[in-house]
Amino acid sequence: MNDGEPLTGEPLAIDLVNTRPADGDARTDLLDTPQRLAAWLALESDRLSTETGGAVPAASDLAPVHAVRDHVEAVLHALLHGAEPADTHLRALTDAQRAAPAVRELTWDGAGVTAVVHRSGTLGVRLAARLAEAAADLFTDPAIGRLKRCEADGCVMLFLPAHPRRRWCSADRCGNRMRVARYYRRHKQDADGGR
Repeated sequence: MNDGEPLTGEPLAIDLVNTRPADGDARTDLLDTPQRLAAWLALESDRLSTETGGAVPAASDLAPVHAVRDHVEAVLHALLHGAEPADTHLRALTDAQRAAPAVRELTWDGAGVTAVVHRSGTLGVRLAARLAEAAADLFTDPAIGRLKRCEADGCVMLFLPAHPRRRWCSADRCGNRMRVARYYRRHKQDADGGR
């Protein structure tokens, strides 16, 4: 994994927000093209396959996904700081869900009744609805109280730690970078102190 690859493995709404990592003083958008959105959807295929239906994203699909990401990020930022999220962000996420509501289509498969979730609309609208739904699930989950921002210098990634001592978004990405920096700082101090 490198800094140009999306960080995945957190709840879906956090994975979405984490597609805008810090790059120096700026933020990089890892969903800035239909191809990069398609690559992220492939990484999240176990959670988003019914919404995509194998469709390839178009440029017009980016705006609804970006809008939901912006609203989710704003709400998570408020919750991270113990503040009340702005009602405009909550309403926008509710509206995104309304734009493509999930309908459980019931069918008989020969052995029993099955339910398959279907949404109408363009791929971008369907994805936005599913991502807003994932955000609603996350915001109402008691685990949201454990939300953390990575402690690595310059990192803006969010995560829900399974262990209370977790400090970094990724041990391989930021954890290793911070340990190496600490090692060099310590050895530089030893070398400077020995003169």
